[in-house]
Parts: sequence; structure tokens; C-alpha cells
Amino acid sequence: MKMRRVLIMLMMYFIATYSFADDKAKLAPYLPLLPKGTDISILVQSVEKNPTTIIAYQNHQFMQPASVQKLITALTAQLFLGKDFRFITRMQTDGKIINRQLKGNLIIQMSGDPTFTRTQLDEMLTVLKLKGIDKINGNIIIDTSIFKGHDKASGWSWNNLTASYNTAPSAIIIDQNYFYAGILPGKKVGDKATTSVSSLYPIKLTSDVRTIAKNSQAFEDKYCELDIISLEKNHYHLTGCIKQNRDKSYFKFAVMDNLDYFSRILKSQLVTKKIQFTGKMIETKKPIQKNLVPLAINQSEPLSELLTVMLKKSNNLIADTIFRTIGAHYFKIPGTWKSASDATKAILLSKANIDLGNAVLNDGSGLSRLNLIDADKLMSVLQFIAANDETLHLIEKLPIAGVDGTLQYRRSFTSSDFKSTIYAKTGYLEGNYNLAGFIKLKENKYIAFVQFITGYSYIKDNNEPNNTAIINFEKALYKNFISR
Repeated sequence: MKMRRVLIMLMMYFIATYSFADDKAKLAPYLPLLPKGTDISILVQSVEKNPTTIIAYQNHQFMQPASVQKLITALTAQLFLGKDFRFITRMQTDGKIINRQLKGNLIIQMSGDPTFTRTQLDEMLTVLKLKGIDKINGNIIIDTSIFKGHDKASGWSWNNLTASYNTAPSAIIIDQNYFYAGILPGKKVGDKATTSVSSLYPIKLTSDVRTIAKNSQAFEDKYCELDIISLEKNHYHLTGCIKQNRDKSYFKFAVMDNLDYFSRILKSQLVTKKIQFTGKMIETKKPIQKNLVPLAINQSEPLSELLTVMLKKSNNLIADTIFRTIGAHYFKIPGTWKSASDATKAILLSKANIDLGNAVLNDGSGLSRLNLIDADKLMSVLQFIAANDETLHLIEKLPIAGVDGTLQYRRSFTSSDFKSTIYAKTGYLEGNYNLAGFIKLKENKYIAFVQFITGYSYIKDNNEPNNTAIINFEKALYKNFISR
């Protein structure tokens, strides 16, 4: 009996080893196209009730998903929040309007709407004016209780936090919480660069950036990099060097103090609307329980439209506010990153029979370097999306090779053979090049695929792009599938 168990275990080992070797052999022509040290996980399956596995190479290995994590966020949101869900921003009061004065507090309930703009805020204030409010005799209470805890997820790279794509998904968002700043080199080497920022943005920008020669070989210039330091109350300080004779450059930076930023915009608009206000602006992180009188509301576009932007443009802010909102609505408590992660797993298990198990979901966008998932688990998400495409309509929201989104100009797929054939979510973090989605075949059939590439470091020649090896790898590999 013992010998029989040993023989069975040996047979299983040899079958698994042979299968692994067979799949590696299928990838053998393509793996040498990647730099040494690169690690890869690939899973390719037919899309049908009982899928056929075409390639399965290291598909159980955990990888950092980067932005392909948005596939999980999109499916969960569609299943739980529903395609018609909207973020709603409300202006309410605990008082009354008497003689064109609001006798009480103006309460602004923020919802984490990632698309809320100052134009929409202006329209809400116009409604107050139309309701006869010329003066607010009370405080303005900004309710941010929809979320709690840190607005930045665990595992976000600290040196990217001022980048516009890394804007914190807080309850308070206006104009996507980023601003533009310009910098112009000095006329002479050694001169200070000139910086500028529009008065529209209630931030402070200072600089000690130094102008250096265009082709300077000086050691101190070689490592003098342009950098930005975030200080208190949205004070930003630029440091480092900029080369002479450059045109004016513009950068997008994330707002770091969302409450201060929103409050200053609101005060400015109250003045413009000639609504007097001499009270205090107060943030509350606890839901206001008393009965409130509605004054004005603003609704975002429906979830179905937000998901299109999120997937095609890889919008991190939309992904992370949706993710935190899922946690808030599922558990009916202020949303945290942890509650969002737990809710996502529970929803996918109950509504789609997808068990993400020990996958790590630290955010909804994929920005966290602590996120971990394997190709098998992500494939189960893709298979469910494909099987329910008539109701979910998520495939059409993915970037399409040569047509739109992050695949419109992807150099791997510039050939006419790929155009309108690959529908997939891209994912990039330094050293990671991921891709997950579908290859459209004849008669509207699909192949689903997951590609995780990590540990990528390419030494380029001349003016080659850093991702030259990725371009060559993807171009060669996926050409096999579009001709099936």
C-alpha cells in the first residue's frame, strides 16, 4: 500500500514536470527575447464553458498585478454597486432659510466622487442662491465620513505621491485633485529657473531650481535632478536643475492637503456668488445623525461610464474611490482599504464563485507594490467577464489595440493584424509589464490571456526605448494567437 502511494506521487510529479516542460517549450522561441533575470507568468485559455488551456507557465506564481488589478475592481463594482450607481455630493442644512439668510450650518456631504469639479460646485452654490440664501449664519461642515483611515494605500511608492497619477482618493475630490505648474530655465547658466502656477489653484509654489548648460559634463550637474518637496498647506518647493535653452515645461502634481485645497476654492466661489460667510469651515469624520434639509445635490455619471474611463485610460483615482466605496457600502461603515479588500473578496465569491483566496488586494488601482495575485485567479475573473458579457458589457470597456485607451499606440500591436483584435488591460510598475484580457477570433469567439512580467531591466542601445524587449516579445508571442 505504501509502495503504491509512492508510485502515484511519482507519477503525479512526472506528469506535472512534463506539463511544465511542455509549456516552457511552447514559450522557448520567445523567452530569449527578454533580458536575463526577467521572470514571467503566462496563462492562455479558450473562452468557453469548459476552457482549454493553451499555455500555462508559472501560472500559480504570485506576481504584482499593477493596473490589471482594475479588472477585479471593475467586476466587483459592476456586480455589487450596479451599472447605474452614481456618486452623490449633497448640500444640506440643520437650520432654516429666513430673510435670505441660512440660520444654521451648511453641511456638505462629500462622497469621494472622482469626477467632481469646481464647475459643479459652482452650480450647487447657484442653487443655494436661487433658494434665497445670501448669507450663511453658521459654520460650513464638510462631511468626509464616507471613508476613514489613510487616504494613501499601503505599498504606494513614497516618491510618487506628488505625481498626478498618484492623487489620494479621499472623500474630498475636486478637479481630480491635481494642478499644473510651469518651469522655465534661466537665460544664463547658473540663473534660477522661473516657476509659475495659475491663480486658479490655491497652492503655494517656491523654487531654487538652477539652470545648467545643455551638454554639461560637470559631476555636480550630472546628478542634479529636478525634484518637488511637499510642505504644509499645499506648499510645494521645486529643487534641482534644469537644462538651458529648454522651452517652458509643464508638470501635473497631486494635491496633498485635500481639505485645505477644497476649502479655499469654496471660499473663493462664495465670494463670487456674493454669499456672505463669516463662520468656520469644519471637517467631520463622523456621520451626522440628525435630520437634515436638502438644499442641492450633484450626481456623477453612472458607474458604467466611470468604468469605461477607468479601464481605457487606466484612471487610478476612479479605481481607488470605487474600491473604497465598495468597502463602505458593503459593510455599511466608513470605508477603509482593508474593508474594501475584504468586501471585494466576499462579493466575488458570493456573486461569481471566484475565490481569490490569499491574493493581496491593498488598493483598487494596482499602484501598491504589496498587491499579489497569480494568473489562475485573474483568469477566473476574465472567464466570468466573458461568460457574462451580455449583461456586464466589460469587454467593450477595455482598451482596444490600435483603436483607443492604453492600447491605441502600444508599439507591440501597431501591426494591422492586431488592430481591433486585442481587448486588454495594461499594467505597469517599474520592472513590471503586465497584460490581461482577450483576443478576438472569428465568429466573435475569444481567447483569454494573462501575462505577468517582472524583474524587467533592459540596457538600451542608442535611442531605443526601454521597453524594446517587451515590444519584441509581445509582438512575436501574440501573433500566434490572432491567426488561430
